[in-house]
Amino acid sequence: MANVLNDPNALRSRGRAALQRGDWAETRRIATSLASNGDAAEALFLAGMADAESGRVSAGLEALGKAAALRPSAEYTAQLARFSIQARRDGAARAAAERAEMLKPEDALTYDTIGCVYARLGDHAAAARMFQQAVARNPDNGEYCYNLGAALGFVGRSEEAERVFEARLAADAGNGRVHYALSGLRRQTPEHNHVARLEAALTAAHGADDRLRIRYALAKEHEDLGQAAPAFAHLHAANEQRRGAIGYRFEQDRAIFDALEHVFGAGDPLIGGGIDEAAPIFVVGMPRTGTTLVDRILSSHPDVQSAGELQAMPLAVKLVAETRTRTIVDPDTIAATRGRDAGEIGRLYLARAREHLQEAKPRFLDKLPANFLYVGYIAQALPNARIVCLRRNPMDTVWSNYKHLFASNSPYYHYSYGLEDTANYYLRFDRLMRFWSRLLPGRVLEIGYEAMIDDQERETRRLLDHCGLSWSDACLDFHRNSAAVATPSAAQVRRPINRDAVGRWTAHAEALGPVRAMFERAGILPET
Repeated sequence: MANVLNDPNALRSRGRAALQRGDWAETRRIATSLASNGDAAEALFLAGMADAESGRVSAGLEALGKAAALRPSAEYTAQLARFSIQARRDGAARAAAERAEMLKPEDALTYDTIGCVYARLGDHAAAARMFQQAVARNPDNGEYCYNLGAALGFVGRSEEAERVFEARLAADAGNGRVHYALSGLRRQTPEHNHVARLEAALTAAHGADDRLRIRYALAKEHEDLGQAAPAFAHLHAANEQRRGAIGYRFEQDRAIFDALEHVFGAGDPLIGGGIDEAAPIFVVGMPRTGTTLVDRILSSHPDVQSAGELQAMPLAVKLVAETRTRTIVDPDTIAATRGRDAGEIGRLYLARAREHLQEAKPRFLDKLPANFLYVGYIAQALPNARIVCLRRNPMDTVWSNYKHLFASNSPYYHYSYGLEDTANYYLRFDRLMRFWSRLLPGRVLEIGYEAMIDDQERETRRLLDHCGLSWSDACLDFHRNSAAVATPSAAQVRRPINRDAVGRWTAHAEALGPVRAMFERAGILPET
């Protein structure tokens, strides 16, 4: 009789159990035993997972790649894709995800893993396809159901998304993440809203994260219904909770703005001539100012596709700076770019950006709002790229930032949980854009959100002319664009242009009084 301690089947079971409970040392020990007992592929898989999960991602990827080569398994390949995306190797992640899908997974987890990779790559249609398979195999799994609902919302299948979320709430009535996602699928009305249910869910909520998200949902729905006082009360409570949890201080962002102005104020920090490439169009600005609207207008042009909100430029600058700081943008990284090669930043940017392009079109959009920090680098590294900056009434900008729950892992928007922090951030954004304008005259076209609303055709012609694009009537019908939208503006940009979001701050004029006073002291006099 074979020794059970050396039986490959028993070792595989024990290895999977150790992996599931996070015992990396035991997982590696069992992997060594498996390798000695003839199952090299599973041994590499277990060792690779233990390495990747414990932070040794490069070593983990190497082992997972070998495992998938030895045994072309959907599971192995999906995990290879998952950790490739974590390592920001987007091209490798897409290739592995596509191979894993072709290998026809049998289990729900593998489908969900592939879907999460597609979602991170911005391919929400493919993600929805994978999440549907995961839910079909395990309809009781809350994570799979949430992922499916979110993906359906991103691709405009709002009614289907609503059914998925409602089914999930029937099983898990206190799920704050689902409540928040459901509230954002459409504008709520007196006849059709969830306020009463949300109030009950808030009372019964046990976890801090559920309470946070339910409060954001309540704030959104009360505002939709024109109920300013309860909207602000819920939002203020949620933001105070969030702000306390992250421990943000405005000095963190002030130091970044100071570093940019210092480095570029002393002359071009980069050397070399950059890359002669006209394909990219950067849509930048404070978030919640119309960047998604302009992205939809431009990507409705037959020569343009949207690549979404890419981290490609921040990563290119970080890689060239070679700093070991944990944040992607910080004063040390900015200082370290002096004397670095502009062409290398351009090459790194284009290589990563093109991994997100799904069509063969001559131009593409990068709509990461925070690229306004990188205008100087873009101008040197990609001298033929076009840059568009969105502007919006500063009071509406502050209010719209303050009321939005940004992704918890976002490195850019921690200021948004305090009104005065958001106002201070806006003031430095405004100052930096004026700095870029003096330094790089004519490079950045500023488009006013309100101007676009008031005269769409005139502003669209300005936009297309700046970007070197011919006129296209399709740009006026941007709401017919079927591409996915993974921002809070998804519902709005699927309707014709309208003034619904103009002047929203006035409903909270008293609470925003200190912000207005800050702007007036700075010489910014927002219209009412």
